[in-house]
Amino acid sequence: MTRVTAIELNNGEKVPGFGFGTWQLEEGNEVLGATVEALKTGYRLIDTARIYGNERGVGEAIRRSGVPREEIFVTTKLWPSDFGYDSALRAFDESMQRLGLDYLDLYLIHWPGQDKQKRQEAWRALIELQKQKIVRSIGVSNYMVEHLQEVVKTSDVVPAVNQIEFHPYIYEEQKPVLDLCKKHDIVVEAYSPLSRGLGLNNITVNDIAQRLERTPAQVVLRWAIKHNTVPIPKSVHPERIKENFQVFDFELAAEDMKILDDLSR
Repeated sequence: MTRVTAIELNNGEKVPGFGFGTWQLEEGNEVLGATVEALKTGYRLIDTARIYGNERGVGEAIRRSGVPREEIFVTTKLWPSDFGYDSALRAFDESMQRLGLDYLDLYLIHWPGQDKQKRQEAWRALIELQKQKIVRSIGVSNYMVEHLQEVVKTSDVVPAVNQIEFHPYIYEEQKPVLDLCKKHDIVVEAYSPLSRGLGLNNITVNDIAQRLERTPAQVVLRWAIKHNTVPIPKSVHPERIKENFQVFDFELAAEDMKILDDLSR
């Protein structure tokens, strides 16, 4: 079985360098089946969120998979409607009840939202959860440059992770965020790394894929890895779940990386 390299976070914990996303996977058999299949294939990072409505299924899949809990890196997220110190702690407890877990590997603020004060209170709540060791690492999602600058300026704890949309078609747009994360040793997780499938018919991507005897999805996922991000693709199809995972036995040349980078122009 392929072993995914772990990446060290800025707090000393480690995150698998590749993961499985569960956005839009329905609670019940869909998320259960897909997540069990992913764990069977070798994925060890499972990403969910309160707003996805499928935390129960994810938790059940972890228990049914037969993979030891300590080998699985589980992430869920706090929605902006639960911002504030006490409400964030309450929302975390509810997520943990649905997941049926004793501890969480990573808890993220899902979106920065509009309320700066409540956002900062929520971050304080996440820091408290980490101090209590119920959560091993904390981070953010969809934070742009101004949000990252705010949290770095107002808190002693720097997010371990920033999860953002990242694929070749928005590379230029997201590069300032990537650069700032690098400066502060924040690991970037790439959601929708396959651009929701919309860009996989691109002739440039297909030309590279044909030359390397790979699928367009594998090429784009390898591109994200080469940019030192952690891609978290999702699928309900067993064959795609396996295909997406087969990206560790080939390389993209520098010229191919540049060609893919330029798709965002």
